[in-house]
Amino acid sequence: MYYTNYYRTDTGLVSDIERAINGEYSAITCYEQLAGLAPNDQVRNKILEIRNDEIRHFQTFSQIYTSLTGRQPTPHVTEKCPSEYTAGLHFAFNDEQETVDFYLDVADKATDPYIKDRFKRASADEQNHAVWFLYFITSGHGPR
Repeated sequence: MYYTNYYRTDTGLVSDIERAINGEYSAITCYEQLAGLAPNDQVRNKILEIRNDEIRHFQTFSQIYTSLTGRQPTPHVTEKCPSEYTAGLHFAFNDEQETVDFYLDVADKATDPYIKDRFKRASADEQNHAVWFLYFITSGHGPR
């Protein structure tokens, strides 16, 4: 596709992409649950919008993984989402913040411009998601 053969042997990059795929898969699952707990339609719709971004990231990273390895990824949930709304918001905020740094690290290590760009873009999206979750935590959108 757009990758050189170098990437086919870069197990560190492949491992990072697997981690990203699992993280996105976990977020997709968690945010569906969190949207179901949301206190109103405005918050629910925003969480579902964030979930759609995570689906897009998942699809992009899966496509990159398949191009690099010749295999489809086998995603799995790596972190259990809290079943209570406020705890879920805190969990999501912290996870998004950690993911920002992880994706920037992956982008810094990647030499392929497409991979670098996709991880930088995903990092910016994750930061935006963190801001929304922080807003929900601090604005009184739901139980405290």
